Parts: sequence; C-alpha cells; structure tokens
Amino acid sequence: FYFMEMNTRLQVEHPVTEMITGLDLVEWQLRVAAGERLPLPQERIHLSGHAMEARIYAEDPERGFLPSTGRIEYLRAPATSASVRVDTGVAEGDVISSYYDPMIAKLVVRGADRDEALRRLARALADYRIAGVATNVDFLGRLVADDDFANARVDTGLIARRHATLFPAPAPLSARVVALAALAEFAAMRESAGARATASSAPHSPWDALDAWWMNSATHFVGFRYADGAGSGGMSDEAQVRDVGGRIEVRVGERRFAAAVSTDDDELALTLDGERIRAAMFARGDDRHLFVDGRAHHLRRIDPLAHAGEGAESGDAHLRAPMSGSVIAVLVKIGDVVARGAPLLILEAMKMEHTIAAPAAGVVTALHYREGDQVAEGADMVEVTAATGAAPVAPAGSTESADSADSPSGAAD
Repeated sequence: FYFMEMNTRLQVEHPVTEMITGLDLVEWQLRVAAGERLPLPQERIHLSGHAMEARIYAEDPERGFLPSTGRIEYLRAPATSASVRVDTGVAEGDVISSYYDPMIAKLVVRGADRDEALRRLARALADYRIAGVATNVDFLGRLVADDDFANARVDTGLIARRHATLFPAPAPLSARVVALAALAEFAAMRESAGARATASSAPHSPWDALDAWWMNSATHFVGFRYADGAGSGGMSDEAQVRDVGGRIEVRVGERRFAAAVSTDDDELALTLDGERIRAAMFARGDDRHLFVDGRAHHLRRIDPLAHAGEGAESGDAHLRAPMSGSVIAVLVKIGDVVARGAPLLILEAMKMEHTIAAPAAGVVTALHYREGDQVAEGADMVEVTAATGAAPVAPAGSTESADSADSPSGAAD
C-alpha cells in the first residue's frame, strides 16, 4: 500500500481542524485518493470552539534548540479526553536517533474559546513528564504563559522579543525543591527497605527500618546533597530527613519542614508544611528528575563515598559532541595552533549543523573522528592543549541547513 501526501501541511494541522470540526481529514484524503467525492461541502462544515497544538520535541531550547538524541527513559503523557489529544508513535524505552525528525508527540487541546484552550494546554504541558533526552516541554509551558502569546501578539520575532521571560537566568536550587527531592528519595528508600523486609526471614528486623533506631547516629537522619543537573555548578545545602515515630522531618540549611509522603502508582503525594503536592521522581544512576509544580527539575545526587577515588581532570580541553550526528567537515589537523573560537569540526543531525569551536587558544593534540563518521552525544571528539600565540579567528556558531523548510523548534501553533 503506497500513499503520497499531497497537502504538505496536513500532517501538522489536521488534529487542530479535527478538534473543532469533528471531521477526520486523513480519512477524507484517503477517500478522495480512492476516487470518492468530498463527504461534505464547505457550507455544511461547522466550527465549534478553539483548538491549539504544541509539538513536543527532543531538543534543548537552552542550547539554541539543538536536537537531543538518546533513549527515552521515562515518559508520562497527560490524560487524554474529548478536549486533550496526544498524537504520538513514541513510547518509553524508544531511542531518538539522529536520522529522523526529533518530534515526540503533537499535543492538541480544545476549549470553548482561546482562553480556555490556553488553560488546558498549560495543564497538559504541566502533566507531560519525560526523562532521558532534553525536551522543549518546560519552554512551551513558559511560552503558553507569556503575556504576548496569551493575547495573540504572535509573530516570528516573539521568542527574541520575549527572550528574558522565555529563558530566565538559572536560579540556585531552592530549599523547597531540595526538600521535595530528598523526601521522594527517602520514600523510595523506605519502599525498598520494606520490600527487603517482606522478602527476608526476619521481616521485623530493625536493620530494614529507616527510623531513629539506627546506631552510632546522634541525629538519626539520612542526608542527601544535590548538584544542579543542568551543569550550572550550583550545589544544594544538605537535606536531612528523619522519621521519628511516623513523623517525618526535613531540614535544608536553616529551613525546617514537617512532611508526609505516600505513593500512588509512580506518583508521590507529598505534604510539606501542610501543603499537599503531587510529584514524581525518576532516578537513573546519580541523575534525579523531579517533576513538580508543572516543571521538570534535573538534579544530580552527590555521593562523596561513591566518587571519593576520582581524580580531577587536567586543564586541557576535551571537546565533546553536543548532539549525536555525522561529522561533515574536519577543519583542522593534529599539531595546528588554534585561537579561541576557531572552528574545528562541523556536525550535522536532523537538518541542523553545529560547529565545534576551540574554547581557548591551544594546539590540537588529538582528533578522534574523521569526515563521514557517526558520533554519539557526549563523545570526546577533539583535544586541545593550552597554548598561546594563535592568531585570532572569528568564532563560529550553529546554522540551519539550507534544505530545512521547517524549524525543529516545537513552538505552539
């Protein structure tokens, strides 16, 4: 069975039309292709309400919307209904590769008017939870909440004009977020301890209890410390959690919280100083993804014992691939002296080109890939040893390939 799409915009816009007409335009297209007449004339098509679509993309808005590749480790989409539709062919465990468009889903909502549609879109975006690849979900949430977008003052300059609002400066990890992360971590430890106790021959052994029985501890707390997973270098105060007679206390620096926790499937029902909070935590290795208040917080748990033997890296620059892709140009050779900003290699993936530039003056001491090679995100590509005396070279940045008709950015339509 072969099918050629004649209307190149149908794949983008048909869900919005269907939400306000109740008509399946893909079915219509197939019927017309089979020689049938259009099922209805224009005057018999009635519009009801307002619909909006946001495209969920594996891309990193903080890095110029570079595509993000990798395995989707955790995926929870908002509940669908007559007013919320999710069109997707991507599931948890799937890999976003460099060979195809990085779209994960089309999220479409309907309301009686634009304001109601906006509110439903904001709620649906807040319920979208993805870990494993960078996504534009948080960015779309900020975009939908932006005053210009909410009032339909939309043009191609919107993102640049509202850059300060859409890309707020990174903030240090708040005591509240750290407390919630530690509480979720403590809940996971307690659940694991309970499972061990149930499976053991001594289910009431105090060794499986996370309470004040623990010996050699004057304060009887479990400590957690986190770094900002986005790489800003921020470090949290230690969060101290303890369970005293069923009452959970959380301390973060000078802050004290009374807390409670229960689980419902993979969602946590947390209480912090009387405030009831729905949250979810996904953990993989040292990475922690905390989904709360409609935002995804990426943290990295710091375990001093686990990393005590690791040495510091040298001062030389190991330039890593910012995305998976294909090396389309190698602009230097080993032994070349380069200035800060000098272009070294060019990567291409998903209709985007990205230039790997020297972060400082130095000498190219290693090239690990050649033109035409495929590289994975994070791969060590070039090594530059610190040096002086290189001639200034204008820095190179990201550019979009000439054959790219549509931006990869999943901006809300």
